[in-house]
Amino acid sequence: MTTLLWGVLPYVTFVLLVAGLVWRLRHDRFGWTTRSSRVRESRLLNIASPAFHYGILFVLVGHLVGLFVPESWTDALGVGEHAYHLFSLYGGTAAGVVAVGGIVVLIHRRRAQAPVPRATTAGDKLVYAVLLAAIVSGMVAELAHASGDGHDHRQSIGPWSRSLFTLSPDTDLMAGVPVVHQIHAVIGMVLIALVPYTRLAHMFSAPVRYLFRPYVVYRSRDPERLGPRPGRRDREKTDA
Repeated sequence: MTTLLWGVLPYVTFVLLVAGLVWRLRHDRFGWTTRSSRVRESRLLNIASPAFHYGILFVLVGHLVGLFVPESWTDALGVGEHAYHLFSLYGGTAAGVVAVGGIVVLIHRRRAQAPVPRATTAGDKLVYAVLLAAIVSGMVAELAHASGDGHDHRQSIGPWSRSLFTLSPDTDLMAGVPVVHQIHAVIGMVLIALVPYTRLAHMFSAPVRYLFRPYVVYRSRDPERLGPRPGRRDREKTDA
């Protein structure tokens, strides 16, 4: 089971992610969208959507730093172990609370604000459930560490994550990881595998072309130079 979870499942997740993105790009390009429901209701969306996106962005950055930045690098930058864990605890918990709050409001909006529920698919419900499970389990794991469970993910989960890129995963590092951390890691891999097959695929649609498009020049109309706007001509009446 250890080999299956920590030596096989990560690569299955990666294959599902890449294959799904390639398939959608080639065969479902017009479905690669968030399927926005703003026209159906915008008040709650304007509150919940930014909260969720900013919260999940900080959560993602925290995970990238925690998993793929070795402890020796942060020590070289003058960030000690105590300072790192304090920032992880308070910053990660705050970002998680904001993200969960945004998701809760989004779920309420999709259940109670007609006609939004008619635009909600089974995939949307699955995404909300997995997102909530991933964020909440991560917060529980972080709080468990703060309460003194004695586990340091930078000595186990982090090195294991980096070993995946060498195609020789060190599964033994995950053997002694507390169950709540293992559950969080498995849910995270499930979430990554779901990305191409749900609205989450839009995270790969960065508007890069917008940065390099030509400028659009707007000029105000000068009545003195251009004269008055021509009036609409009435249709000429003709005898039947």
